[in-house]
Amino acid sequence: MALEKNIKLIKTIKKYPVIGWREWVSLPGLGIDKIKAKIDTGARTSALHAFSLQPFVENGRNKISFEIHPLQHNTELTVQCIADIVDRRLVTDSGGHAEERYVIQTPITIAGQTWSIEITLTERETMLFRMLLGRSAIRKHFIINPARSFITTRVRKK
Repeated sequence: MALEKNIKLIKTIKKYPVIGWREWVSLPGLGIDKIKAKIDTGARTSALHAFSLQPFVENGRNKISFEIHPLQHNTELTVQCIADIVDRRLVTDSGGHAEERYVIQTPITIAGQTWSIEITLTERETMLFRMLLGRSAIRKHFIINPARSFITTRVRKK
């Protein structure tokens, strides 16, 4: 029985590529070429640093305009983004504080894979990472090695 479980685990590990606890990702639908994301399996939903949020309606669709500083410690580089609003949710952070957030859906690219994920928008200016990548976004895409960082973008030595 234990051997069968180990074989199943090995097959699962071989099926998915490995990423570290933090990785560089891109959000091509938002015009963000690279942003450092913390892989947060404790968070169900992904979160993105956003400010100057302006919801509006265009052609009967709820949209939101917002700005982002994609690089930590850099408030000079600002990216203006527009996305469809897919929901508004009450999200409780790790400190137990509840906040209603806009939810958008956009493509993400990591390690050459691109797929669509849901992201909540929140002010993360004082946080170390501009983006948290929650477990819903990475489920059935990757295995996480918490001892490693930037596996997908590391330059390999010959």
